[in-house]
Amino acid sequence: MSVEARLNPAQKAAVEHGDGPVLVLAGAGSGKTRVITHRIVRLVERGVPASAIVALTFTNKAAAEMRERVARMLGKKGAATARALSVSTFHSFGLGVLQRERAALGGTFTIFDQGDQTSLVKQLLRAAGADRSYDAQAVLARISNAKNAFQSAGEMPDREGDAYDEIAREIFPRYQAALRSYKAFDFDDLVCEVARLWRDKDALRARWQERFLHVLVDEYQDTNRAQLELLRLLAGERRNVCAVGDDDQAIYGWRGADVRNILDFETHFPGARVIKLEHNYRSRAPILEVANAVIAKRVDARWRKVLFTDRPGGELPSVIVAATPEVEATWVGREIRRLVGEEGKRPRDVAVLYRSNGQSRLIEEALREQGVAHKVVGGTQFFERKEVKDVLAYLKLALNPNDEISLRRIINVPARGIGEASLEKIALHAAQHGWTLWQGVERALGIDELPGPARDGCRALEEAVGHARRELLIQKVMPSVVARSLVTRIGLQDDVTTGAPSVDVGAKKWANVEGLFETLARREARDGKGADGLAAFLHTLTMDIDSDSEEGADVVTLSTLHGSKGLEFDVVFLLGCEEGYLPHQRTLDPRATDAGEGGAADIEEERRLFYVGVTRARERLVMSRARSRVLRGKAVPRTPSRFLLDVPANLVVETDVQEAAPTTRAEAAQSLDAILAMLR
Repeated sequence: MSVEARLNPAQKAAVEHGDGPVLVLAGAGSGKTRVITHRIVRLVERGVPASAIVALTFTNKAAAEMRERVARMLGKKGAATARALSVSTFHSFGLGVLQRERAALGGTFTIFDQGDQTSLVKQLLRAAGADRSYDAQAVLARISNAKNAFQSAGEMPDREGDAYDEIAREIFPRYQAALRSYKAFDFDDLVCEVARLWRDKDALRARWQERFLHVLVDEYQDTNRAQLELLRLLAGERRNVCAVGDDDQAIYGWRGADVRNILDFETHFPGARVIKLEHNYRSRAPILEVANAVIAKRVDARWRKVLFTDRPGGELPSVIVAATPEVEATWVGREIRRLVGEEGKRPRDVAVLYRSNGQSRLIEEALREQGVAHKVVGGTQFFERKEVKDVLAYLKLALNPNDEISLRRIINVPARGIGEASLEKIALHAAQHGWTLWQGVERALGIDELPGPARDGCRALEEAVGHARRELLIQKVMPSVVARSLVTRIGLQDDVTTGAPSVDVGAKKWANVEGLFETLARREARDGKGADGLAAFLHTLTMDIDSDSEEGADVVTLSTLHGSKGLEFDVVFLLGCEEGYLPHQRTLDPRATDAGEGGAADIEEERRLFYVGVTRARERLVMSRARSRVLRGKAVPRTPSRFLLDVPANLVVETDVQEAAPTTRAEAAQSLDAILAMLR
């Protein structure tokens, strides 16, 4: 088939572009990968040696897929030609350059991984007498941000009153000096040091410029300043750069990506041609109308695009206004069950998207109740998170002291002097006397070979679990109250927060535990107090409805909006369309003005994030929000997202949901049987 038959006019223009820089603004669902691969093939057909072409992207998976497509398109000689191409991530490319230029770098070198980097920063903080005051990973993150921005220590931002900025500026040069003394580079250096090498050594730079005549970049909106410098230096005077990306989908500013790279492309590469791909092949027209309405309000846009499609028809997107987030999740769970059970929709064609990982808990719970198989993309399912599983193990043990798996999980969580050696001594002693492992814990004082700290730890564990057991079985105390009391008794909060790699991570982990308390309290109203209610809840968690979560499994996808980029589904549910969630609360701080710290720049990134979520949908889009949420024990009214308000009322159908009827056990069992039959 000819190129003309495979490509629309805008795609063809991008593929046929000759020498010189070209920016291909590829709107969502417009076929950007097709453009890149066809352009590579066309360059080869025009006589450009495959070895003189380099294509850069951001994941090894994307690079492998690009190489495979090119090989298929080139026919019999495709495999050999594809092997001659340089198709890789920026960092893999940079590593290859550094390995070839070892002599210029002073010989062999090693690459420090995340653990090595953190250990080095900890060492430097200790030497500066600051190890007790600063989190090493937070300092390292600031150093990494500076490298991605191609900044030296003296060029790092100086936000007044930010102690971490100050300590990072102090540690940064020491960190770099230490790396060099170890003959090492970190991950960021794989780009930064290549750019510096080419900037400082003219002959060496000229050699690489002669080797690569054409450079193609995928997802250009995700590049940072250091990657831009590498591209400019590699392209040289030829400026044969083909950058393919979408400024409307620039959503990674928080990890160093700079949307200005794509907005200012013509400044960085003078004489550039700009081609817009606006023909969307993914979504129905009503969905695109919502996407266009939201993105048209961008204040930082330079390249305006309006998506269109030749797929007319389709239902208007929905806006669900639920009384509470619990009602929102229950409604979505029941609607997904209906889509799968009654309409025959494949689970893999349905996705639930949200702004933050913490929002997944309620929808996970709702899908479990509905018997809907699901997976969490780019994160751990709520009930599989370590801190949550630890609390659940304690509760299981309180109900059933013979549960040896749960006992082994938490016997030394938090640390109470019962290490592996002590545990095996208890287990051996119990086996010799025909006891269960729990009976061994109860009688630890009589195990002579057991160290004193381990005996004390066993006694403390026995008291904590025994107290919880009495509350559940005898006093019929609500499981949520028992769980909170038990966690306080064992000091789990300190263990969770102080053992985390950073203060923020510790706070998120503890928020998960608090989320479990809320889940228990909510279930008590339906399943009852005491042991029976708790047992009913734990039973639902053991239903193996979401274990088949490997890639390609026929399950509903749960994902943050960031994790959904590049994916598409027939039906998309976009949760939490409220101020404070989307846009995120941190972007609404009126005191902050810089990108990454709140203010207008971040609001625009949140708008692009909303747009990404909308454009994941092929056939149906449902956006939902709650009228109120409970914060610190009080119901607080919620304001609809400004992005929802940017959508004209005639483009959506709004539905009020005051409450969602609970699912009966019979309905859940029937739904589960249907899904399992389908999976078989």
